[in-house]
Amino acid sequence: MASSSSLKLSSITLMAIAMAASLVEMAAAADSPAPSPTSAATVSVPAAAFASFTALAFGFLLS
Repeated sequence: MASSSSLKLSSITLMAIAMAASLVEMAAAADSPAPSPTSAATVSVPAAAFASFTALAFGFLLS
């Protein structure tokens, strides 16, 4: 019985933390300035694809 109440308490705590984190992110997004329509940063498709596949490879190797 004690483990059941401990599980309930931990799940409620995790849900409260998740809700608080989402509220903080929403407030930060509302206060942030809009991005510039002209950006000097260009991303090439092969570089982005290589970075994605590298991240996937590391994920598969480490799990």
